[in-house]
Amino acid sequence: MFEIIVQHHFCAAHRLTGYDGKCANIHGHNFVVEARITGDQLDRLGILVDFKDVKASLTEIIDGLDHQLLNDLPAFRDLNPSSENIAKHFYEELAPRLPAHTRLAEIRIQETNSYAAIYRP
Repeated sequence: MFEIIVQHHFCAAHRLTGYDGKCANIHGHNFVVEARITGDQLDRLGILVDFKDVKASLTEIIDGLDHQLLNDLPAFRDLNPSSENIAKHFYEELAPRLPAHTRLAEIRIQETNSYAAIYRP
């Protein structure tokens, strides 16, 4: 089994509705997105999937989130934009864009140096 990891980042604000604490207020993060992609076969060049192709797909997803208040976006209108839900959102958006011989193993969203969430199907 082969695995590659691609990281990207974006800046956004959010608030956690119903949360009892400071995170109920609008605040921002410099989020780091990490995609782990696995597969059994490499292409003729010995590559599972090109890093730049994965980064381009992540960029397309990020373009809709970067420098936004996540709570106002359609994906999070009825869903708290917690790091867990953001990770699932990235998974659902990225998985269909990957080559058929690969599998998106997980998405990790890091919101601070100390806190991260992972989504695995």
